[in-house]
Amino acid sequence: MHDDLVLSDFDFLLPPELIAQHPLPDRAASRLLHVQPQALTDRAFADIEQLLAPGSVLVFNDTKVIKARLLGRKPSGGRVEALIERIVDARRAWALVRTSHKPKEGSEFFFGGGERTAVATVRGRHDDFFDLAFDQDILPLLDRIGQVPLPPYITHAAEADDESRYQTVYAKSPGAVAAPTAGLHFTEDLLARLDARGVQRVHVTLHVGAGTFQPVRVEKVKDHVMHSEWYRITDEAAAAINAARAAGRPVTAVGTTSLRALESAAVEGRVQPGSRDTALFITPGFRFQVVDRLITNFHLPKSTLMMLVCAFAGMDRIRSAYAHAIAQRYRFFSYGDAMLLERDDRSAVKAFA
Repeated sequence: MHDDLVLSDFDFLLPPELIAQHPLPDRAASRLLHVQPQALTDRAFADIEQLLAPGSVLVFNDTKVIKARLLGRKPSGGRVEALIERIVDARRAWALVRTSHKPKEGSEFFFGGGERTAVATVRGRHDDFFDLAFDQDILPLLDRIGQVPLPPYITHAAEADDESRYQTVYAKSPGAVAAPTAGLHFTEDLLARLDARGVQRVHVTLHVGAGTFQPVRVEKVKDHVMHSEWYRITDEAAAAINAARAAGRPVTAVGTTSLRALESAAVEGRVQPGSRDTALFITPGFRFQVVDRLITNFHLPKSTLMMLVCAFAGMDRIRSAYAHAIAQRYRFFSYGDAMLLERDDRSAVKAFA
């Protein structure tokens, strides 16, 4: 990391009307900005089929968004809003909690109503998150009364359409409280065409946490403490990625979460299988070991994700790409358009033999 980086280095002015509030009717109808070393090319997202060579590896995050937002009340009748950050076990979770007064250990909250009311008790605190013990299994409870946790910049309350569209078509491992949004552009038809072209699909899992919405609160970037997220890479996934790298076939990450999982698991250029937490903070100066190309949406100013794409493609190229996207009226953030970034070779670690 460059120690002299400050938060304003990653700022830009975005017209509010470019923040996509709803998804397009067709997932694959989004636009795609191809960011190359010497060129910016406007394309349709469906063109990704031609931009991925046969034999290349496309790595998806198969996490599934849970209905993590719970609305309830305190014994006094006061309102409570809980956003589940992480399910620790069947009946325990860490959550962001919003109430009129800071909850104390032993405090109780009530969610739902009637005979099916759920009770959650505060057991402790981990930084911004409260440790909640529920009197029933959490996942069925969320399915029954939870709401889709749309990002703060989407101004409408979650609707029925959001339950399907704020979810990738290949999601299968419940645990995320935010969608891996680069994957929202893929349809079953597009995936089938990639298969027919000979593009190899690999899945990893990283449960996107509520911390992804937390703003960077320090001016010096090096002082920021990254939130921790759980990921899993199977033996089969690691073997496929390592074989591709050994053969010189490019690895493309679908989204920053897939990239963080792969780079967190890299040791001397090889992806190590397993399950663990990562708090990897990627900023300019980071040396990438695994990922050659990145498919990603447009990110918030001053965010850790903006820092990551600057590290991957270069700060000047990203500044130019974002200025171009704003001028060309691209749609931004979770329901917006996408980029295909080519890695800045100065940030790459040579592949192992």
